[in-house]
Amino acid sequence: MQQKLRDKIVEVCDHKIAQKGPGVGLSFYAFFKNKNDQPEVLMEAARWWIEIHQLDHFEKAVKIRDMVKSGV
Repeated sequence: MQQKLRDKIVEVCDHKIAQKGPGVGLSFYAFFKNKNDQPEVLMEAARWWIEIHQLDHFEKAVKIRDMVKSGV
């Protein structure tokens, strides 16, 4: 996964955790605006989330942040 996308995921997760606490969940759509202006990056995130890690639609932000930081 591109470093720019990894950085964005960590940033969004940190923001959501600070805002709503460590139990907050999110989907990979949380890392994008409500318009499809980056389809390649969206598909990269979807592939990482769905195909590679077979994660549920909603996962804890803490889990996703830690996975991304560890390089998984």
